[in-house]
Amino acid sequence: MPSVSEVLAALDRTVPEGSAASWDPSGLQLGDPAAVADKVAVCHEVTDAVLDRIEAEVPGLVVTYHPLLFKPTTSLVAGHSSAGRAWRLIRAGVSLAVAHTSFDSTDGGTGDALAQALGLSDVRPFGPTGPTTSAKVVTFMPPDSVESVKAAMAAAGASRIAIGASFRVDGTFGASPLEGTREEVDEVRVEMLVPRRLLDPVTAALVSAHPYEEPAYDVYEVVSNGRFIGRVGRHEGSFDDLVSLVSGVTGAVGLRVTRASERAATVAVVPGSGSSFTNAARAAGADVLVTGDVDHHRVVEARDRGLSVIDPGHAPTERPGMAALVDAVRKAAPAAAVLDLTGFDPTPWR
Repeated sequence: MPSVSEVLAALDRTVPEGSAASWDPSGLQLGDPAAVADKVAVCHEVTDAVLDRIEAEVPGLVVTYHPLLFKPTTSLVAGHSSAGRAWRLIRAGVSLAVAHTSFDSTDGGTGDALAQALGLSDVRPFGPTGPTTSAKVVTFMPPDSVESVKAAMAAAGASRIAIGASFRVDGTFGASPLEGTREEVDEVRVEMLVPRRLLDPVTAALVSAHPYEEPAYDVYEVVSNGRFIGRVGRHEGSFDDLVSLVSGVTGAVGLRVTRASERAATVAVVPGSGSSFTNAARAAGADVLVTGDVDHHRVVEARDRGLSVIDPGHAPTERPGMAALVDAVRKAAPAAAVLDLTGFDPTPWR
């Protein structure tokens, strides 16, 4: 049976933890990476109802879409709160991992699932998530050491999106160890992407595998290469057709609509809370934005810019992606039993 860390390493190849927005908790939040994950549960959000099932089934790992502990906490005390639910998971001996904005931006993830459910065609991404949770480690070494050092760094967690992926540049290192002398040696510059939480083990592996007693290396914060959280595509039908389609697909209660015009040929979608993407959607050529949690001032601004908005709510826009998350976990853990708990609706509105 796979361990928790092995399942998450496999999941990371298709849903890279390092692609999550920098403000978003991602990856393992609670538990033991070495624990056995013979059973893996997948949920939209860790609610009390979901916890009842988890305590009855006791999976080794739970993969949740919504983070449980979204903000830092100083105590884990029993009760009806996020901290209380975390306490219940710890007491049950269950590990918890998060795939949130990392899954929104993944090919075939939450954004693509919503676009597909609405029947959009010619779909393309828009709306970058912003700075990611990755760093870049750069080091220098003799040519004959490249493969062994890269392998050690990859084993510690570098470049999991494509095992051992790196960029290299050949060059010459020159130094004057003694006055009047000059030594030059061939060296290779190697760059690898690393999730920030794995920087310590990756750099430790680099130092251990490197042939030099004191290897030179640099760590850079990655603020580029952000993924795109939204999708925009073509819609066949009228604006009213789109409203009916969104209502049916999301099962939303209290659908909110503002109509800037009758145009609905180009539709943008952002799963979850997409209020901040109204300008980006309009810039991408959208006539309509389908997303949740749009506040009053944003929707007025959107309408002024000629962008209609359909707001089914936060969780309803994410529902089409939950089946895709279950499939991703099944592929990452083929030897484990996967428990689908995504049918437990976390929407607080009724």
